[in-house]
Amino acid sequence: MLASAAILLLLLSGYFELPSISSSLSTPAPLLPGAGATRFPTALDSVGSRDRDPFTSLLEAFNTWDVAVGCPRIRAKLAAAEGLPSANATAQASASAAITGGAAWRGARCEDLATRHVGVLVKGWTWIPDALDGVYTCRCGVSCIWSKSAAAVDRPDALLFEGATPPSQRLKGLPLRVYLDLEASRKPTGFEDIFIGYHANDDVQITYAGKSFHTSRSYHISTEKRSDALIYWSSSRCLPHRDKLAKDFLSMVPHHSFGRCLNNVGGPDMALSMYPVCSTNGNRAPHWSDHLHCAMSHYKFVLAIENTKTESYVTEKLFYALEAGSVPIYFGAPNVWDFVPPNSIIDASKFSSLKELASYVKALANDPVAYAEYHAWRRCGVLGNFGRAREMSLDTLPCRLCELVSKRGGKSADAL
Repeated sequence: MLASAAILLLLLSGYFELPSISSSLSTPAPLLPGAGATRFPTALDSVGSRDRDPFTSLLEAFNTWDVAVGCPRIRAKLAAAEGLPSANATAQASASAAITGGAAWRGARCEDLATRHVGVLVKGWTWIPDALDGVYTCRCGVSCIWSKSAAAVDRPDALLFEGATPPSQRLKGLPLRVYLDLEASRKPTGFEDIFIGYHANDDVQITYAGKSFHTSRSYHISTEKRSDALIYWSSSRCLPHRDKLAKDFLSMVPHHSFGRCLNNVGGPDMALSMYPVCSTNGNRAPHWSDHLHCAMSHYKFVLAIENTKTESYVTEKLFYALEAGSVPIYFGAPNVWDFVPPNSIIDASKFSSLKELASYVKALANDPVAYAEYHAWRRCGVLGNFGRAREMSLDTLPCRLCELVSKRGGKSADAL
């Protein structure tokens, strides 16, 4: 640790020279609060200052960025921005953000768990996929069975509801009542013992950063990006306010619009015709969502507009783009940086106008070095807050809920 701190001090003092980056164009800076970050200018500090290059090869852009900037510089910059003691501090901070159950788990210890085996029975309709059903080995020696079938969980310790309201009363000896609501207007029913939502203040938090609910999709990611159409946009739920925002912005940037809303590709199901490589080769008729990731991977940018602008409501619209190897242009939650890697998205709220945003996007599309830097988080292993967002996703819900049910005492918990 002391050696790492000494190295960073030498970097800050300028003793070691990292590759220089020309700087001639002022652009909205990435979210790097620390003053020390200015000691490490990188490609995103000078978008548009290099020769115009409407590149298509993502791998060539990566190679160019490696020479011009490289992982050591970006790690040093991020560490300096956070005021951390070493270039590995981002990874250390991510690793220290242990999986928690949300607000109800804070401060708990293994000794606080009352039962070592927990069964959760999912009741009625829910968007949670059947693929989540199964047996889990969790922290502190807790085993967990999660199922939608009473044949698997005939003596549940907890009942999970989403499409129905839990019973208004629960007697001691009966399963705990769990209610899940991940909509923007999330609201407890008042009858649950445990509430699951997308906010950190909920008993159990779920983020949309997981993969459990879309396992059947084509995850082919193209290494070639289009240069004629820069932005991918797809929406089939035509909300007036979202459509207007998308229309106003997209009118200034070359794009392809799939889905029913603002479609400009000849119909809502054109993706497979344009990108046959995205076919999943299944026996059933393809659904547009099956090839969503693959199709958007052919574009440099993906427009992601939340239905509602609400704190912590960061949905799959953003995470799909990150998974597809594209750069999201994001309109939504004001605290979006609590959920994503550093320097990974274009936060529309940082621009004074749609025109300024469009100009930045077009300049970035012709600057392979700067564009590649939006992918540095993945290539250099600087996940930042995205590490915790993944840990708090649906993928880990069964264990996190079972651990909390155990902490509460399961069916032995006092009646409410």
